[in-house]
Amino acid sequence: MLNLERPIPPQTDPDWDAIAAIPIAGCGEPMMAFGLAQNFLVYPAYYKQGIRNALPECHGRTGVFERLLTAASLLPEGVRLVVLDAWRPFAVQQYLYESLLDAVTARYPQLDDRRRQQLTRQFVSPPDNSRNAPSPHLTGGAVDVTLCDRHGRWLDMGTGFDEASPRSSTTAFEQLEQPTAEQEQVRRHRRWLHNAMIEAGFSNLPSEWWHYDFGDQLWAWHSGAQAALYGPTQVHSLESLWHRQLAEQTIDPT
Repeated sequence: MLNLERPIPPQTDPDWDAIAAIPIAGCGEPMMAFGLAQNFLVYPAYYKQGIRNALPECHGRTGVFERLLTAASLLPEGVRLVVLDAWRPFAVQQYLYESLLDAVTARYPQLDDRRRQQLTRQFVSPPDNSRNAPSPHLTGGAVDVTLCDRHGRWLDMGTGFDEASPRSSTTAFEQLEQPTAEQEQVRRHRRWLHNAMIEAGFSNLPSEWWHYDFGDQLWAWHSGAQAALYGPTQVHSLESLWHRQLAEQTIDPT
């Protein structure tokens, strides 16, 4: 039986070179919109923040959707899973990376470029839609999630979503020797989320309590899979769908 109160174990930081070397099998699994889900909520955070090119819906692979349903069903009664982000347009990934890199550069002007990029990558992957090493959120396999109560009140997770802070590390509150009552509550909430998502088949990015993966290279590295399931993909506009559908047809000119 799943113990949602189980402590979150220490985690190993990703080896990004090893992750990029993992082959991508490419299962061809389709994308779908998450907004009609009944068992979890969708709150497209970047669209709500007014970030340019962000979508008003969260999209991901069907395998991710099914596992989100499983994770949601494992949470305590009255606690709801909330999806904040999933697949991202390349332009959004680029904006997030460059914005954080600029902030890191302004805060730590003494660091060299390699170290600045290393610090930035703890929270945002470099934008890459290549076939061999795409950014996790460009595959439809990565999701950012949090918790709320039955009435829609956010549960205290210790930091805000996307907060570039050591406290955003998934195990940050596990390491406290004498936590306050508030910190104990944060630790409990993170354990609920982590244990439900791991049980459902996801892996977690250690530097972000909100980021989970299934099927992408990061998931393959954490799980020991020989290959990733998902490569880069797109959410197609109606116009692009029409062009693709018409390209498959042969029309008699007469």
